[in-house]
Amino acid sequence: MLTHITPLAVVALVALAALEAEAAPKPAEDPVVALKFNKGVVKVRIYQKQAPITAGNFLDLVKRNFYTNIKVHRVVPDFVVQTGDPKGNGTGGFIDPKTNTERRIKLEIVPALKHDAAGVLAMARTQDPNSASSQFYITLAPTPHLDGGYAVFGRVIEGMDVVKSIEIGDVLQSATLVAPEKKPEAPKKPAPAPKKK
Repeated sequence: MLTHITPLAVVALVALAALEAEAAPKPAEDPVVALKFNKGVVKVRIYQKQAPITAGNFLDLVKRNFYTNIKVHRVVPDFVVQTGDPKGNGTGGFIDPKTNTERRIKLEIVPALKHDAAGVLAMARTQDPNSASSQFYITLAPTPHLDGGYAVFGRVIEGMDVVKSIEIGDVLQSATLVAPEKKPEAPKKPAPAPKKK
């Protein structure tokens, strides 16, 4: 039986723990969005710190109330539920009012964020890797073959039963930020020392 740990093993364990802590999303810091479908509410945690481009795009669209009365245009059993297209047919995206063109974002792959379970939230896109706009999907099962090709930026934390009940033609009625990212608190001033009598 091993009775001592070598210094090299300690260093390796500390480094591994640091890497895992860095890669894992920190739930208390991530925004939560409520997706209200005609079938019920789904809450998703958005990985804003890990996937800032993709999460920033999605949160901007939420703040603009873009996801209001958007049809679910794609459901593939044991694969995905997809929505976010204002045309309702899988060909549309967000038209930026400043440029009058469709906003497209760069593909943002974060190796630690994987399609490893049902409930993964990721951006849909065309064959062009840098074509994600407003359409997103929620996985209905692990889909590891999508890793490295589609940007994961969140996960369902409540309402997976609702996701599983969604059908083509159902409606995403609204998307609302319900738990914004917590800002670090300012340091508190120490209480004054009691006066001596």
